[in-house]
Amino acid sequence: MRLALLGIFAGLLALAESKTAPAPVVVELFTSEGCSSCPPADEVLAKVEGRDAATGAEVIALGEHVTYWDRLGWKDRFSQDVFTERQEAYSQHFRLSSVYTPQVVVNGQVELLGSDQSRLRKEIARAGSQQAVKIELTEAGGKLSYRMTGLPLGARGAEVMLAVTESRIETNVKKGENSGRNLRHTGVVRSLMPVGRVTEISSQGFAGDTKLPIAPNWQRENLKYVVFLQDPVTRRIWGAAALKL
Repeated sequence: MRLALLGIFAGLLALAESKTAPAPVVVELFTSEGCSSCPPADEVLAKVEGRDAATGAEVIALGEHVTYWDRLGWKDRFSQDVFTERQEAYSQHFRLSSVYTPQVVVNGQVELLGSDQSRLRKEIARAGSQQAVKIELTEAGGKLSYRMTGLPLGARGAEVMLAVTESRIETNVKKGENSGRNLRHTGVVRSLMPVGRVTEISSQGFAGDTKLPIAPNWQRENLKYVVFLQDPVTRRIWGAAALKL
């Protein structure tokens, strides 16, 4: 009887291990320190970042601070034109009448209000259940190397994007809608750039490397290097990986 029970337990354990783990999910939050509706969305991003307990998916948080709030009382020190332009491209893709904050985009495929935690977790679970390109990252000598396998034919022409994020950041806002508040941020994107493009699909996969960007005012112990593969037309993110140095 004991042997039979051990056999059943071993079989259940093997079955559990054979299940495919959720794919990493990229959650982009378009936000601003000048927007009074944004701090709740920053809090939601912090809750789902990492291994999300509710969905089991690895959530890669990208906090992208836009520039159009900067003229309304408070200049966000993390805002960059590249994030505003990226959000505008998403707005056109989703056929929205205008951009807004706080906005979340999940794996480039669905957009929603950034503070809607319930729906966000559902979209994370849905995205994590989809098949994804596997990306492996290694670092040596100031260079980041990436290797991608399991690329579908549709990934041809997709861009390899590199983001550098910094967490555990606080700002004491002195003007604007959030005047007097101490804001905490996670996954703030310090740098975002294309570093490659998939030119052909083969069984060998796709690989490359790039120099690691770093600035003196970035806290190295709080940095993550994120590589994700995105279709420039459909905006779909085929796969992603993050490396903490």
